[in-house]
Amino acid sequence: MMIELTVFEWIKRNLSGIEVHLEEPKGAGDKFVLVEKTGGTESIGLNSATFAVQAYGKTRHEAAELNEKVKEAMYKMAGPDSVATKVELNSDYNFTDLTTKRYRFQSVYDITYYN
Repeated sequence: MMIELTVFEWIKRNLSGIEVHLEEPKGAGDKFVLVEKTGGTESIGLNSATFAVQAYGKTRHEAAELNEKVKEAMYKMAGPDSVATKVELNSDYNFTDLTTKRYRFQSVYDITYYN
């Protein structure tokens, strides 16, 4: 299982009407989500991965609301018949890009899953 694609597809299915990407597309709109695996460990049978999910919005409020929707979708990923055995929010915070003045929030997750 390629966990990056699995998490990407999960978020995409659970955030109806929201653009979800693995990298920022050229000419991206004001409201979208980026998914990035930032690390992880592997063992026989049980793996873990750390993901950063960035929620962009036209305003800081819109980015914060989208971040809350991302968190709801991520928590649904854990369960006996689901993608992951455990999804834990490591942190989430305002991550506005000061260079481009684009509003975004970032949430970081530790995910445990079977390979």
